[in-house]
Amino acid sequence: MTRTYPEHPEDVLGQFLVWSEDARAALIVVTATEGGGVRAPGALMAVNETGDVAGYISGGCVDADVALQARNAIKSGKALTLRYGAGSPFPDLPLPCGGAIDVAILPQPDIAEVRRAARALASRQETTLSLPELDGFRPQYTPKPRLRIAGRGADCLALARIAASAGIAAELQLPDEDDVALARAENLPAVTRLTTASDLPPTDDDPWTSFILMFHDRDWETQLLTQALSGPAFYIGAVGSRRSQANRLDALRSEHRSLNASAGPSALWLPCATPPCSPSPCWRKSSAPITNGSASRSPRQRSFCWRRAIHNASRAATSYWQTCAAKP
Repeated sequence: MTRTYPEHPEDVLGQFLVWSEDARAALIVVTATEGGGVRAPGALMAVNETGDVAGYISGGCVDADVALQARNAIKSGKALTLRYGAGSPFPDLPLPCGGAIDVAILPQPDIAEVRRAARALASRQETTLSLPELDGFRPQYTPKPRLRIAGRGADCLALARIAASAGIAAELQLPDEDDVALARAENLPAVTRLTTASDLPPTDDDPWTSFILMFHDRDWETQLLTQALSGPAFYIGAVGSRRSQANRLDALRSEHRSLNASAGPSALWLPCATPPCSPSPCWRKSSAPITNGSASRSPRQRSFCWRRAIHNASRAATSYWQTCAAKP
């Protein structure tokens, strides 16, 4: 038996479909929560008949029992609806947070519907999962978050490493050959060489893409931000001081009259001795993007997977940041 912890619905649905090709498997869906909880309604887990598990629905409190119940459901062929925590018939499985989790265990879900939802997410489209066993609950899912980083030097490479550790697909756009060679030597994915600021490569940004500028070069900055602002990316940020941010906004106002002049930088440079501490606030200060007046995308920012990924990346970088900040 093996256990893996994919977070995104696309990965859990995909694993369920793979297992279903050769054996029986069950799909578990969190249908409701009360109080505190690690996963939101719609969170998924898959279990096959040999006990392999993909995904999770709690912080380890009830996952083992859910997997056991799923194997029993696979044998009986009957769907189950279970409640854990407050009001549960399982008093020996309390939730330390005092809340409750309702789950549906589906040993024979509509494969065609599951495949449709998985393909939609793989095609970077929002989707829902509509299964009769869920009694009208139709969880909504968004594609995986994606990060595009344009810049030069150690800092943008450090940010790409943090993104990779958080499971976020990142594209690096670099003008310097040495940076490109280093990124490729580290097997960082999707490395693009920037040649001239006046001839930028086309982007494939979508409403689930975040763009971070890590340049300190006015020619590159203006062109790259103008390109990003003309696209659908839900978050656009630039690293630098408040003075740098003010200068950027002045340079961009002629291109975007509705530019939000009150927006702040993606991150402020701190007195750091090593690059890994610089990207940390870039992830943490996500409430102050450069944006235009028509780019209000808060519904897309509600993706719990995106927020969790940022949280995980921030925690991963905090130790670096604290160490560097403490140095004279």
